[in-house]
Amino acid sequence: MEKIIIPALDEERMQEVRAGYAKIDKPAANLGKLEDMVVGLAGMIGKDLPDKLKTAMVLMCGDHGIAKYGVSAYPQEVTRQMINGYMRGTAGATVLARHAHADVFVCDVGTAFDLSDLPKVYQKKVAWGTNDFTQGPAMTREQAEKAIAVGIEMADMCIDQGYNMLYTGEMGIGNTTSTSAIASAFLGLDPQLTVGRGSGINDERMKIKRQVVIDGLAKNMPKQGDAMDILCKVGGYDHAGLAGVIIGAARRRVPAMVDGVNATAAALLAYGLYPQCRDYMLCSHLSSDISHKKMLELMQLSPIVDAGMRLGEGTGASLAIVVLQAAMDVYNHLSR
Repeated sequence: MEKIIIPALDEERMQEVRAGYAKIDKPAANLGKLEDMVVGLAGMIGKDLPDKLKTAMVLMCGDHGIAKYGVSAYPQEVTRQMINGYMRGTAGATVLARHAHADVFVCDVGTAFDLSDLPKVYQKKVAWGTNDFTQGPAMTREQAEKAIAVGIEMADMCIDQGYNMLYTGEMGIGNTTSTSAIASAFLGLDPQLTVGRGSGINDERMKIKRQVVIDGLAKNMPKQGDAMDILCKVGGYDHAGLAGVIIGAARRRVPAMVDGVNATAAALLAYGLYPQCRDYMLCSHLSSDISHKKMLELMQLSPIVDAGMRLGEGTGASLAIVVLQAAMDVYNHLSR
């Protein structure tokens, strides 16, 4: 991969916003996280705060070879069905994106389906889904780097169109299984502490899902904390693409609002590759999936919303974008 430089936060801009809050006729720091978010945003963008966010949800789609074991409540064909829903604007992710005044960009970085009949989907397929990681690595290093590059390309495209906030969405049946394996490998945790119910699976499927993660880790032995090694061995193309989006945004001083547990696994990979990326991440919400909190703790990210959500697809990030815009409105209107 090319060497990427992530700029430092602009401390001078952050201090200016803190000083702006001090001028507002209110008790100090009584807006809590709202103030922290706006101060952090100023440091990320390194210039005057905009009146309004121009937001793009980048939704990366990829399928997982381990889906065949029944680790999800849904068959793999649902990946394509959901992408059709995004195109029609009838999925929960797109409804909430409209509420957040966000535009949605759907990218096929590695689904198992031919989506060429959906012209509005960005056709960037690296492979037709990942390999079954219980039998060997999910992807090659070359494939992983290509998928990350797709994410960086998508981030650049959006930023070149004037978007000043990106947020992450993902789709791929079986991806919470890969996420659990990523979390176990990166954090050095037993799968008992990372495998959750994802799409709402029953106890029988839960046993299968946990065993798939155990088998995948035993077969591949990913190196703890080595983001590229972990991605290649147990990750997904959706994870790789989203990691690229976060990296691409950070290098251009554009914040990324990270969605739920799968997007946070992608953020963890981006952080492992380029630790400075963490300064440009905002955590949208706390997923009910058990590995989410542990990954956030490592990156020292605090969720904006805690509503027990686990749908993914960018839904939690859409809610958090609304909160962030409200926080900016308060500051912009009262500090002048």
